[in-house]
Amino acid sequence: MKAGIVGLPNVGKSTLFNCLSNAKAQSANFPFCTIEPNIGVVNVPDSRLEKLESLVNPERVQPATVEIVDIAGLVKGASKGEGLGNQFLGNIRETDAILHVLRCFENDNIVHVDGSVNPVRDKETIDMELQLKDLETVDKKLEKVKRASRTGNKDAQKEEAALLKVKQGLEAGKSVRAIDLEESEREEFITNLQLITDKPVMYVCNVDEGSATTGNALVDQVKEAVKDENAEVLVLAVGTEADITELDDYEERQMFLQDIGLDEPGSAKLIRSAYRLLNLQTYFTAGVKEVRAWTIPVGASAPQAAGVIHTDFEKGFIRAEVIAYEDFASYGSEAKVKEAGKMKVEGKEYIVKDGDVMHFRFNV
Repeated sequence: MKAGIVGLPNVGKSTLFNCLSNAKAQSANFPFCTIEPNIGVVNVPDSRLEKLESLVNPERVQPATVEIVDIAGLVKGASKGEGLGNQFLGNIRETDAILHVLRCFENDNIVHVDGSVNPVRDKETIDMELQLKDLETVDKKLEKVKRASRTGNKDAQKEEAALLKVKQGLEAGKSVRAIDLEESEREEFITNLQLITDKPVMYVCNVDEGSATTGNALVDQVKEAVKDENAEVLVLAVGTEADITELDDYEERQMFLQDIGLDEPGSAKLIRSAYRLLNLQTYFTAGVKEVRAWTIPVGASAPQAAGVIHTDFEKGFIRAEVIAYEDFASYGSEAKVKEAGKMKVEGKEYIVKDGDVMHFRFNV
């Protein structure tokens, strides 16, 4: 599951990517610096994993990860191939969620492609390009569906009605995620089109250091503009985050954070938010060899969770021994949890909860 970082050129995308991953994407003060999308596999910060490590004292610890893709800056006309448009739009299509970076700081030394700082205008520029690309996809699909619809095919007529709703919404400047559709219409006819503006989005407001904790007037404008989109808005001083990641010493990093009024790097919040945006959650396995966080979709069953470790675990699933993280943390060990009668044995129907500590029994 991948989250793609998008935005206009020079808004801080590659700097943000560098903060999030160990890869060093080229970061320069001119457009089209990032041509091939950089992909970083980023550890998901999770204090529960540290607690389990302290209790179990394993040989190794493996956190959950999420893939972040740094996609080159989009410009006006990208949907018609301007800049490196088509390639970028293809890269965005391959992601599962969008982290949309908006410049919410003034700095005369960093050029803006449109000559002035206006994050709401920038958002609308990108939205329009993505909507135009989606409109192209919907129009192509409609051509085929209309032919079947004219023959009296009832399913085709339902699909045509759903597609027309989406077409009208896009033409009115709405993103697909904000168009009012029946859940059944969305599932049956729209989701499989992989429309770009149907993907979940988080707006990352890139601010100066002084606005890192409180935001600023530009951030307020963004929040007002997206209030009907059911989207998260995160405030991040990307340049400051870059400075923090350059510090090797943990104590120095903590002092730097305290100085600007933060309890943890904003990048840690962003990674966790991206993980949630992708509709992912974590379960743990905890033994002396390894304490590990495993990534599963929200709503996964116990056999599906077991299958993430190995397909044989899912095929031969017998049962799962489950301890709630809070019980493991408060009792301090698996043995004490068992003594207290707090370990549950669950079957194939069990829906895994975020934070479950699990052990699987299987037979192949």
